[in-house]
Amino acid sequence: MRHRPLVRLAGLLSLALLLPAAASAQGRAFEPEDWYRLTTLSSPAMSPDGTQVAFTVTTVVEADNRRHSEVWLVGADGEGLRRLTSPGTDSSNPRWSPDGSLLYFSSRRDGGQGSTWALRMDGTAGEAFQPEAQPSGSMPADESFVVFTESVGDDGDDDGAEEEEREVDPFRAMPSTARPPWGAITEPVDPARFDGRHIVDNGYKRNGAGFIANPREERTIRPSQIFTESMGDPESRTQLTDTDYSHRSVTVSPDGRWIAFTADPELRSDVEISAERDSLALLPYLESRDEAPRNDADLFVMPVGGGEPRRITSQNGSEGRLVWSPDSRSIAFVSSLERTSSNRLWIVDVEGGDEPRNVLGDWQFEPSAIEWTDDGYLTMSASIGGRTALFHVDPAGGEPTEVIGGRRRINGFSFDDDYARVAFVATSVDRPTELFIADIDGANERQLTGFNDELNAEIAWPEAERFTYESVGGLEIEAWLQYPHGYTPGERYPLVLYIHGGPHSAYGEGWFDEFHNLTGAGMFVLYTNPRGSSGYGADFTYSTRGRWGMEDYEDLMKAVDIAIERDDVDPDRLGVTGGSYGGFMTAWITTKTNRFKAAQTDRMIVNWFSWYGTSDAQGLTEFEFYGKPWENPDLYTELSPIMYVDQVETPTLIVQSEEDHRTPMTDAEQWFMALEKQGVPVEFMRYPRSTHDLSRTGEPWLLVDRLGRLRQWFDYWLAEGRNVTDGA
Repeated sequence: MRHRPLVRLAGLLSLALLLPAAASAQGRAFEPEDWYRLTTLSSPAMSPDGTQVAFTVTTVVEADNRRHSEVWLVGADGEGLRRLTSPGTDSSNPRWSPDGSLLYFSSRRDGGQGSTWALRMDGTAGEAFQPEAQPSGSMPADESFVVFTESVGDDGDDDGAEEEEREVDPFRAMPSTARPPWGAITEPVDPARFDGRHIVDNGYKRNGAGFIANPREERTIRPSQIFTESMGDPESRTQLTDTDYSHRSVTVSPDGRWIAFTADPELRSDVEISAERDSLALLPYLESRDEAPRNDADLFVMPVGGGEPRRITSQNGSEGRLVWSPDSRSIAFVSSLERTSSNRLWIVDVEGGDEPRNVLGDWQFEPSAIEWTDDGYLTMSASIGGRTALFHVDPAGGEPTEVIGGRRRINGFSFDDDYARVAFVATSVDRPTELFIADIDGANERQLTGFNDELNAEIAWPEAERFTYESVGGLEIEAWLQYPHGYTPGERYPLVLYIHGGPHSAYGEGWFDEFHNLTGAGMFVLYTNPRGSSGYGADFTYSTRGRWGMEDYEDLMKAVDIAIERDDVDPDRLGVTGGSYGGFMTAWITTKTNRFKAAQTDRMIVNWFSWYGTSDAQGLTEFEFYGKPWENPDLYTELSPIMYVDQVETPTLIVQSEEDHRTPMTDAEQWFMALEKQGVPVEFMRYPRSTHDLSRTGEPWLLVDRLGRLRQWFDYWLAEGRNVTDGA
C-alpha cells in the first residue's frame, strides 16, 4: 500500500541544498552534564475563565541525584509567572475546581492522607490544604453534580478506592484462573529461615514494579458501579447501579439527563469475562479470537436517575473516549473495528436507529484526545508522523482542518470553559519544552514561559533537516538528518544512525537529549520512522508483523544510502545505535553488514526464545510473531540475531539495566559472551537500580553517565583515521 506523502520535495538534492543554514548557529556544544540544567514542563491546566494556566515544572537536583517537580502559574497574557507550591516538596498534576476557586494538585506531604491537595485561587491567602473528599468524574453543563464510578463488592460496600478510568485492552491475556489450585504444593521447612520468592504463576514481575505478588492469588472481583453526588454535598451520594458487570468511561450529558458508559456487549459479569479471557489464554494463539474482528465493548445510555441501560452501538471493537455533543443529542467516540485497523472518530445518535458514522473516513492518521466545542465542532489532536497537531473536525465529515501544528511535538491540550483558548506544551528539535497559548482557531499564539532561555542562549542546538524517501514496496518513509555542532560546509563528518524502540513508536520533531549528545561531539545523527512506526496509520504500523528485520531493515539502510551520497558525510565513519526494538535492530544490522564501524545497543534482544521466557511482555511476540515460540519456532529462530553472531565484526557497547524486566539482562549477557569469544571489541555496562526506562526516567547520575559513555564510544571508533584493529 502506498501512503500519501507527508511532504513533497523537489528531489533528494533539496536536502543538500538546505544544509548551509545550520552553519550560522552561535554557541557552544551540548555536553552530557548540561542535562542537569534542563527544565521540563508538562500537564498544563487552563483556568475555567481562560485567564490563567497552571502547569508542572520538573528540574534536576544534581547534588541529590533526583528530579524535583513543582506547580507554577502564569497569566494567559504571559504576566505573573510564579511558583505555587513549596520548593521543599514534590507537587504535580494541577487541575481546577469547576468554579476556578480551587486548584487541586498531587503531592505526598508529611502529615497528609492520600495525595490530593488544594490551594485557594479566589484571592484569599492560605497554605495548601487537603480538601474534603470530592469525587472526580463527569459533570453536566451547570456543574451541579458529578457522576463517577467506584468498585463495589457483593455486599454493596465500596472498597474505598475510586475506579481508575481506563480503556480495557482486550488483547492482553489476564492471569489464568483455570489452573488449580490457588495454593502451592511446597512450603518452607522453617518460614523464619526462608526469605526467597515462591512463584506459582506467570506475571510475577513487571518492569518498574519489580517482583510482585503471584497474580493467581485468590481475588475478589468488584465491578465498578455508577454514583452521583451533588457538588459540595457528600451526603447526597447515590448509587445508581448494582450489577455484576463494570461500567467504564462514564460521562453525563450537558443537559444533565443522560449518563453514557461502555460495558461488555452482553452485560456479562466481570467473573464471566475473566473466565473467558483465562480460557482464551490457554488456546493456541492462532486459534484465539484475537486474530478475528470481535466486539469487546459497546456504548450504553441510561437516565441520570437510574434505570435500565439502552444499547446504542453494537459494532466490533471497543468504544472509548466518549464525548457528548453540546446539545446532548449525539456522542462522539474513538474505536477501531479490528486490532490492526486505524482508530476512527465516530458519532452516534443517542436516540438510536442509525449506525455510528465514521467521521474521518479513510484519513491516514489516528485521533487522540477529542473535545466537542460549544460551536458544534470537534477538536482532535493527532500524530502526523513525527509531529503533533490540533485539528477541527466537522461532525458532518470531511478532511480535518489543522489549526495548531508546525514542526514540533505538542501535548497536554487544555481548554477554557468557553473553548475560546487552548494551552499546551510544545517542543521542537532545537528547543526544549515550554508553555504556549492560542485561540481555539490557532490565532494569536504566544509563548508564555522561558524556563530554558538561559540554556538556549548558551548552547547552539543543531537543527535537523526533514526529508522523505520511497522505500521497498513503494512505501514512503519519513526521516531527519541533524547537523553536527559547528557544521562547516566542505568538511566531512561521521554519522550515527539512531533506531527507536517499540517498534510501534516514533521519533519526531522534538528536542531529544541523545541526539544533541552526539551532534555536540561533531557527528551527524540520522533518525527515521521505518515501517512499523506509529503516527502513520495502522496499515503502516502493523506492516512489520511477522517480518521484523526484513523490510524495516531495508528502510533503515536506504536512509543511510541517501545520507552517504552527500559530500559532507564520511561513509567510512558510520555508527548505529538503538534501544529495545532498536537494540534488537542494531544487533540484527551488525549480523548483516559491516558498513558500521561502531554500534551501541540499549535494552537489547538477541534471542527470542530466552527473551520470551524472561520478559514481562510475552504478548508482544505472541501477536507480532503469530504465536508462542513452540507454535512458531522457525520465525523465532530466524529473527534471533544470536543465530548469526559469527558474522559480527562491529565493535559494540552494550548498555543494560539490572532491574529491566521488559528486556532482561540475559540477552545482553549472551551477546557480550559471543562477541568477546570471537574477539570483537565489546564493552558491557550494567546499571544498578535501573529499569527499561533508564534513558528516560532513570537516576540522573546514571542517565548522564550513560550519555557520556555513548559519546565516548562513538567518538573513539569514528575518529578520523581510526581502524577497527586499533582498539582490538
